[in-house]
Amino acid sequence: MSVTETKFETVDINTFFDASSFENNVETGIVVFTEKQRVMVNDLKQKLTETNSEFLEPFNRRLADLERLASAIANFPSLLERTNLTSGTRTPQALIESLISSKKEGDTMLQLPSKATLGKGFLVAKLHTFSSLSKLSKEAGLDDKIMQGFKDETASMMFLLLSEDVYLNLIKDESLSIDSRRQLATSLLLLWEHRADQNISDISPVLQSVWLARRRLAPAFGTMMGTSELIMISFQLDEAWSNFIKEKLGEPDVNMAMEEFLFGISYENITKLKTILREKGIAAIGRDEVSKFLGTSVKTDVSEDYRDFYTQYSVRRDNARARKRLNIAGPHKTLEDHFICFVMEQNSKKQQNDALAK
Repeated sequence: MSVTETKFETVDINTFFDASSFENNVETGIVVFTEKQRVMVNDLKQKLTETNSEFLEPFNRRLADLERLASAIANFPSLLERTNLTSGTRTPQALIESLISSKKEGDTMLQLPSKATLGKGFLVAKLHTFSSLSKLSKEAGLDDKIMQGFKDETASMMFLLLSEDVYLNLIKDESLSIDSRRQLATSLLLLWEHRADQNISDISPVLQSVWLARRRLAPAFGTMMGTSELIMISFQLDEAWSNFIKEKLGEPDVNMAMEEFLFGISYENITKLKTILREKGIAAIGRDEVSKFLGTSVKTDVSEDYRDFYTQYSVRRDNARARKRLNIAGPHKTLEDHFICFVMEQNSKKQQNDALAK
């Protein structure tokens, strides 16, 4: 996505960051391991050295593969610096404005910078690596805490993949202020450059807790009884989530997105099911009866597997995009879109208030 000139107002990326962060010595490149992850990996290596040395060779080989992959991607031009490409000069500011102004529909992979696409592949490889390390910890008979730590980091990487989709959705949302969209685009550039995002690192444990709470519920289809239970549980979770529920659940699109998230079926199927139950005079049914009443096989059960979460999210995401494009009834954003947008807006307000207080 190279841009040599733009018809839009140029905005200095320093507006969103300390000027010192974007000088000639700007830190670029993929974060192979966060500090926390590096400690976990080193701890596991030490324990394997002491008790399960036969696992060391594949362990070291897999980590070396990740390092080499990150090193290869680092050879591509940084997204945070002015770069002379074969097609012209690209700046972070121009890239941000291009993302905001794009009207393209469908899969935009071929319009994205090479580093963004390659970095996504790196993150998937890293995710699979940490999932393998979790299993390795179990096979080696190591402490359950070590195994759970790798599981949690694997889930956190899944939310990073998810957040890229959310950022791309929200950047095109013209109902948001231009400043909010520029902030989102800047966050996306940083995610592409480093494959790490502090915003999402803070948010992912919350969404994971909500996912686990949803799994424990047995919602009564037709009554939204499960929503009431989830709301009650919400106030025992993170403050940001409970504030989101209190402030946003009354909005129609958020409410419909919550129904899809909770019940695990589309808005269209939820509407159809409610009509069927009302016509038959049935108050509510369980998850195992949904397919029978809809006359088609529908997956409503959930697991703790991060892949299950992402798969169901991607279905809701694609459905929401289609409704928005066709301007038809139903949620035009996912619950994750709404929540991440809410958290970033709250963070922005806090930063503004802190600046005024100085």
